[in-house]
Amino acid sequence: MLTLTYQRRVLRFNFPARTSRGALTEHVAYYLGLNDAADPARVGWGEAAPLAGLSPDYGPDFEATVQAFCQQFNRARYHSLAAAEAAALVPASLPALRFALETAVLDWSSGGRHQLYANAFSLGQAGLPINGLVWMGDAAFMREQIRQKLAAGYACLKVKIGSLDWATELALLAEIRAEASPAQLVLRVDANGAFAPAEALARLMQLASFGIHSIEQPIAAGQWAALAQLGRESPVPIALDEELIGLTDPSQQEALLDAVRPPYLVLKPTLLGGHAATRRWIALAEARGTAWWITSALESNIGLNAVAQLTGEYAVGDFAQGLGTGQLYANNLAAPLSIRAGALHYSPAGRWEQP
Repeated sequence: MLTLTYQRRVLRFNFPARTSRGALTEHVAYYLGLNDAADPARVGWGEAAPLAGLSPDYGPDFEATVQAFCQQFNRARYHSLAAAEAAALVPASLPALRFALETAVLDWSSGGRHQLYANAFSLGQAGLPINGLVWMGDAAFMREQIRQKLAAGYACLKVKIGSLDWATELALLAEIRAEASPAQLVLRVDANGAFAPAEALARLMQLASFGIHSIEQPIAAGQWAALAQLGRESPVPIALDEELIGLTDPSQQEALLDAVRPPYLVLKPTLLGGHAATRRWIALAEARGTAWWITSALESNIGLNAVAQLTGEYAVGDFAQGLGTGQLYANNLAAPLSIRAGALHYSPAGRWEQP
């Protein structure tokens, strides 16, 4: 009989991670462990780590929710379970928990070896290109990050904007372009909804002079008409991010994509509801000619590995994904994940630290 338990871990950042919703010094992850008493050494692990201000399931009662779900699961006395069945057990309003259960089931089904899929990435045969993430902060902090990422050989940088005064942010982007031209470096920016609709187009016109690949969520989510108009007029392609969070009804998902016609989607499995939910967004996007990339959402290495292995199911080529945030923690679980020359790599034979 399958048994589900959980463990709580407080992850400490190496430096305060400044977001549009303030500075984070720690992040709490809940690890679901799935096993069978008949084979106690085989454990499937999944991570539920909802983000403050973004995840629909974030809040003071989340641990109680996880605990109650484990009890409910164990009372059901499952002897086997497929990932698709697991997803259906968790309400769509709990996307991080659904992601964790799907991951645990996939891991357990493959032998409890953290190898969820059999693709070139998960088999250690190929890396996934990733963008170097430049966190928000004061100008000196961001400038140092930019220099480090360029020195590390990243071919794509993503810069979070919207926390400094506009002139300073434009100056930072100018510094990047002084170091590397658009032909040498892909440059993405993420506004996290920071622009007012009335000012957004003018700012996008200014950003266009830097050869920006795309801007994530220029205005706050929920303004479909304004977003659609901005997309038609903007010289910088728009990528939807926060706009997708909490939108679980398939008809509404299609309505959003048909109304806005975005060039790109940014897909975060922890926030969208897991593996199957992310695959559904990809199918909708590709049916409309919309490009996409997958991004981690401050998970520790168990969640990051799951997101990366899901990404490895698709032929992303040299199109950079957003998968490098696991290195931010001082007390992350050790894992055979490494970043080399701007790509994330996985070694199946490497050592994992268990929760």
